[in-house]
Amino acid sequence: MKFVESFIIAMRSLAANKLRSSLTMLGVIIGVGSVITLMSVGRGAEASITSTLEDIGTNVIYVASKTPGVEGLAAMQTAAYSFTLDDARAIASEIPSVVGVAPVIENYVEVATVDESIVGFVEATTPDYEFVMNYPVAEGQFITERNVASRDMVVVLGSKVATDLFGEKNPVGQKVKVNGRQFDVIGVLEEKGGQIFGVSLDSIVVVPITTYQARLFPGRTVRGEDAVQQLAVKIESTTVADITSADIADLLRHRHRITKEDREDFTILTQEQMMGMIQQVTGLLTVLLGAIASISLLVGSIGIMNIMLVSVTERTREIGIRKAVGAKRRDILLQFLLEAAMLSLAGGAVGIIGGWGVSWLISTFSEAAGITISALVSPDIVVLAISVSVFIGLVSGIYPAMRAARLNPIDALHYE
Repeated sequence: MKFVESFIIAMRSLAANKLRSSLTMLGVIIGVGSVITLMSVGRGAEASITSTLEDIGTNVIYVASKTPGVEGLAAMQTAAYSFTLDDARAIASEIPSVVGVAPVIENYVEVATVDESIVGFVEATTPDYEFVMNYPVAEGQFITERNVASRDMVVVLGSKVATDLFGEKNPVGQKVKVNGRQFDVIGVLEEKGGQIFGVSLDSIVVVPITTYQARLFPGRTVRGEDAVQQLAVKIESTTVADITSADIADLLRHRHRITKEDREDFTILTQEQMMGMIQQVTGLLTVLLGAIASISLLVGSIGIMNIMLVSVTERTREIGIRKAVGAKRRDILLQFLLEAAMLSLAGGAVGIIGGWGVSWLISTFSEAAGITISALVSPDIVVLAISVSVFIGLVSGIYPAMRAARLNPIDALHYE
């Protein structure tokens, strides 16, 4: 019963100072809202990338150029291209479990018509790319072996690129300029949705890899051959991923003349490993965003402690009277702890609603702007935010509550 009475007294005290209580809750509202919004953006990015990779297929192995002696993502980002088209053909023909190999070179390019100009993400590749990456065309056709052999100036547009450049008009048969060179549009890819590391899969443009090597961005391996950045290898089943990865490694070591003492100039990642790396990066990003947002929660807790100390000072005589008529220390302690917890809980509840609303707005407006920033508000984020807010309220209220409970009733009654 004493708990119920303390709860009612706490409610009346907060209601008697509505403006002060609202301003005190503001810090918690902003803090909880920020935590939910930023962590939801991080979680949404992870879910979007994972979904995109799953859509490509779990039976794809990525073989990327690597700087020898360097590990992690830095090894791939700083690497000189080490593959050739012959490497891709050798993997496709000599390893039985491989059903398709797409050599790929990626880069940012300007794609323009007479009236419009945008930045696209070029994928220089071969006809196998359509099958390996599960990326069929919606209109026209994909690049062919003849296009690759002849180094034809042809391009297949992603759905967003096609819409941005031509609107509702059919782009097939039209001409565009890719980095200042004129290409014929022969196809438009199906809308894919999703993005990987900020690159929308509908913002790509596909050109024959030989055309890229000869006329856009020529590059050579250390052996003086036309360079390829990476290889996407499709296998029969995920059950043979490890065996196939080992076979590919042995074949490339032999072709690149890498001895046991030498360090490899390539790295092999299965789809599962790729997902693990991405989830690790996005997980760290989510934690970092949550930690940054938690600073505002700390500010909110200081605000609660400050206002509770003021409340104790203002109600010193009230505390003295309650103690004089029989209230014990634990009753006073409970009352002020409840007030602090209720301030924090109410602020947390409003913050959850606000954070969810901001997350929804981010997803909605980014999608309308073509940026595709998804924000996923999951139950564990909500539970974490509300738990932290209540904990902060209790911690912030401990010192003021203890100060109130320790007041001498005689001194409190004489307080002016």
